[in-house]
Amino acid sequence: MITVTASGITPADLIAVARGNARVTLAQDALDAMRTSRSIVDAIERDGRPVYGVSTGFGALANTFIAPERRAELQHALIRSHAAGIGAPMPREVVRAMMLLRIRSLAMGRSGVRPEVASALVDLLNADITPWVPEHGSLGASGDLAPLAHCALVLIGEGWVLAKDGARISATDAGVSPIALSSKEGLALINGTDGMLGMLLMAIADAAHLFTMADVTAALSIEAMLGSDRPFMPELHTIRPHPGQAASAANLHRLLQDSPIMDSHRDDHEHAVQDAYSMRCAPQVAGAARDTLEFATTVAARELRSIVDNPVVLTDGRVESTGNFHGAPLGFAADFLAIAAAEVGAIAERRVDRMLDVCRSRDLPPFLTPDAGVNSGLMIAQYTAAGIVAENRRLASPASVDSLPTSGMQEDHVSMGWAATRKLRTVLDNLCSILAVELLSAVRGLQLRAPLTPSVAGRIAMAAVEEHAGGPGPDVFLAPVLEAVRATVSGPALRAAIEREVGTLA
Repeated sequence: MITVTASGITPADLIAVARGNARVTLAQDALDAMRTSRSIVDAIERDGRPVYGVSTGFGALANTFIAPERRAELQHALIRSHAAGIGAPMPREVVRAMMLLRIRSLAMGRSGVRPEVASALVDLLNADITPWVPEHGSLGASGDLAPLAHCALVLIGEGWVLAKDGARISATDAGVSPIALSSKEGLALINGTDGMLGMLLMAIADAAHLFTMADVTAALSIEAMLGSDRPFMPELHTIRPHPGQAASAANLHRLLQDSPIMDSHRDDHEHAVQDAYSMRCAPQVAGAARDTLEFATTVAARELRSIVDNPVVLTDGRVESTGNFHGAPLGFAADFLAIAAAEVGAIAERRVDRMLDVCRSRDLPPFLTPDAGVNSGLMIAQYTAAGIVAENRRLASPASVDSLPTSGMQEDHVSMGWAATRKLRTVLDNLCSILAVELLSAVRGLQLRAPLTPSVAGRIAMAAVEEHAGGPGPDVFLAPVLEAVRATVSGPALRAAIEREVGTLA
């Protein structure tokens, strides 16, 4: 059970709800905070003061006064008109993350909504009812208006729900009990960065795992290509004190110890004096990505502590307009992390290409097949990795520089943070596929070094991959093998097995 308090939630709470189906409850301090802020909105209504979002229209219509008897109608009309997205539905985990983050923001007691509104969102999550949220519609300012409106529409008994089989059904058919919105509440349900933040938080968790797995696949590739572990000695990284670089180098050095393959060429003076950059500079690239991840993590943590709404209800009774819904911090972080993740994939693909090239692989057979000519080995697997690298380079182009004005020039600069975080998820999904190709290639290379045996990590990886790929031999249907190895990269089992033997990896 995840308890949402007036001080918020943690990233782990979000993962538990979005991906683990944890149930949600509201703490008493959150209920009290919402009641207090609602009493301020009620006082404004009684006094008849013109306040944006309470007694006026929205966006370019902010100067239009709304009569008291039409203010509830205004909130419902706002939700209907803003639920204007189009395209395929967003994944269930993204929508659940959005809803939890909107609950979190409302529970902080600066939005002026009744506790019943947040409780209704909690009920949707606990009933496993997922609104159908189209992929297109948000510009990342004023927050994720259209996606959140599609969620809010289900609250009032309208709109679409994503059925368990992926079909689209009506909120009525899904059994939703609608609520009626009061003044300010429709706006409070949609004026936030929750979609961007939810996707960024999940991407951060995914990137943290994949960057560690990138060190694992790099180490296995270096071992398979008879590389050196000397460039990863800690004293060489203390003189360039980037923390991510040191962490990645430490991983590589640890993974390459106790390897008869590595020992076989330590005293070979005819061996290459220096390895290629894709081998020797692995911690510099992966480490820079780790430092970028740390920056994104810091930004997301700040946003998770933030109250994102407009207007906000202050404790002294004022209701003030803000620009806190603007997604620039999240858009910048997502774009930066996408660039970093794309480069982690790019350098991994270069190692794959080197392993497959008989001129550069240090006596491995062409394309890692013992019978090249009749068999093509992993030739086309590298094509696939190269194609994905090219796509990631396109996706690494920043979305956050591509503002377009909207709402009659009232919203004349937007963040494109929704697009930035969406494509970040694609980049990371692609990175997982590239690392799967590297893992398969590295294991094949280690197999072909027999009778020499690899490191402890190499032996564990070989056992995991051989379960799906077997050993060197005639060509096989590779697509299902790659799918299985991809699941090995994305899942926790291989990393956990390696860490049990060599210690925790950064």
